[in-house]
Amino acid sequence: MPLEQMMWVEKYRPEKLEELVNQESVKERLRLLIKKKDELPHLLFAGPPGSGKTTTAVIVAKQLLGEHWRDYTLALNASDERGIDMVRERVKTFARYSDRREEVPFRIIILDESDEMTHDSQTALRRIMEEYSRLTRFILVCNYSSGIIEPLQSRCAIFRFQRLGEDAVADQLRKIANLEGVELEEEVPSAIYEGTNGDLRQAINLLQAASGSGKVTFEKVKAVTGASIRGRVFEIMKAALDGEFEESRIKMIELTRVYGIPERDFLKFANEVLTSMKLEDPAEAIRILAEYDYRLVQGAQPEIQLTAMLAELAALKRKSGKR
Repeated sequence: MPLEQMMWVEKYRPEKLEELVNQESVKERLRLLIKKKDELPHLLFAGPPGSGKTTTAVIVAKQLLGEHWRDYTLALNASDERGIDMVRERVKTFARYSDRREEVPFRIIILDESDEMTHDSQTALRRIMEEYSRLTRFILVCNYSSGIIEPLQSRCAIFRFQRLGEDAVADQLRKIANLEGVELEEEVPSAIYEGTNGDLRQAINLLQAASGSGKVTFEKVKAVTGASIRGRVFEIMKAALDGEFEESRIKMIELTRVYGIPERDFLKFANEVLTSMKLEDPAEAIRILAEYDYRLVQGAQPEIQLTAMLAELAALKRKSGKR
């Protein structure tokens, strides 16, 4: 596929640590580890979406393994394949295979969204990490390190990525727009940042979507994003609390699937929204949120849990109506 036809998020994906936006402490620590590749521990990258975690994992693989990195790297999205079978079949098979023909130091397995793995699969992964540490290094990528069991965390060097600030995201958007010959209205970078909450990947996708017909205006950005993320969560919570379960469910699925908002980020915004509302029984609504946040941490299926949460919130309306 010609470079100019690629998605901008891929076209401008950093190839070197120096090209990563911000994350200076992460870059400095990784440079020191890469210099002593034979002593490299397993790595755990934790932080908000769009902060560069997966990109950094790929950069590390490239720098350690050189031109043969694709042959010696296995990248999996653990939220798609969360169970113990994935660990036993795909991960173990790749991890135990020894091949030094290219004189690479080890194989690398990148597990994206690893905090979505079940407890049993994480326990199985711990044993594999121990058994094949001579042959393989793991890079676990997650939004929340609390979703990773302690025995796994203790076997990794942990890197915490920070949410990107508005200035950093705005600068990157202006740089890409300039390279693509796209004109931006002055307030566009700020509007995109508000709609994506520091997620640079989502911000670049939004910029490209809004640039389809020339100059990117504030109105075009609004058309692409609709309301801000917080505004969308407000609509979902209001619909649920008004007893409109099906409406809230559809909007929630759109927000998580189409716009890619992580489920636990959704809960964080939901908590902010609920505490700002004048509810008849706010304590019960917050208790419901806390219950489903706990279930997600324990590895329950996210969409099912959020759907059940909305059903419980909608049931509060029916209960209050019977009083």
